[in-house]
Amino acid sequence: MITLKGSTIHLRALEPEDLEFVHAIENDEAIWEVSNTQTPYSRFLIRQYLENAHQDIYEAKQLRLAICLNATSEAIGLIDLFDFDPRNNRAGVGILIKEIENRAKGIGTEALGMLINYAFHQLQLHQLYANIGAENENSMQLFSKFGFKEIGIKKEWNKVNGIYKDEFLFQLINNKK
Repeated sequence: MITLKGSTIHLRALEPEDLEFVHAIENDEAIWEVSNTQTPYSRFLIRQYLENAHQDIYEAKQLRLAICLNATSEAIGLIDLFDFDPRNNRAGVGILIKEIENRAKGIGTEALGMLINYAFHQLQLHQLYANIGAENENSMQLFSKFGFKEIGIKKEWNKVNGIYKDEFLFQLINNKK
C-alpha cells in the first residue's frame, strides 16, 4: 500500500471505507466542471471501482490517492495520476480538495509536491501534465509553483452549461534524472 507522509497531510491508497467520501465528490455538481464529469455515479459503481483500487498503476493506468489530514486521518481530497503511459513515461495529474474551507491552506501544495516527487523518483516518469480550465486561476497558480509551464490552449474545449470554455495544457518535464 502506498502511503506518502508530509508535515500536515498524508496521501494513501483508497479503501472500501472511502465509499461515501468518493460518492460525495463524484456526485457534487459544483465540481463537475473541474473533474469533467457529466453524470452522477451510483454507490454500486463506486464500490466496484474501490474493489479494483488494489490494481497497481501499470494495470489500471491510473492512481487515485486520498489526501488526509495527519491530525485526524480524515480524507479531505483526492489526487490522481491518470492516463499513465509507461512507454513514454508520462501521466496526467488532477487534484481536488473537497470543502472550500480546506482550500488555500497549503494542503494542495503539499499534496502536489509529494505526488510529483513520487512520480519522478518512484515511477521514474519523464513528464507530467495537467488540463486546467481557463477560469481556474487557483489551479494554474498551484501547478506553476512547481514549474509546470502552460504549453497550449484547447479552444472551446469543454461545454459547460451550454457554453464552450477554453482549457489550458500545463506540462512539467523531469530534467533532474
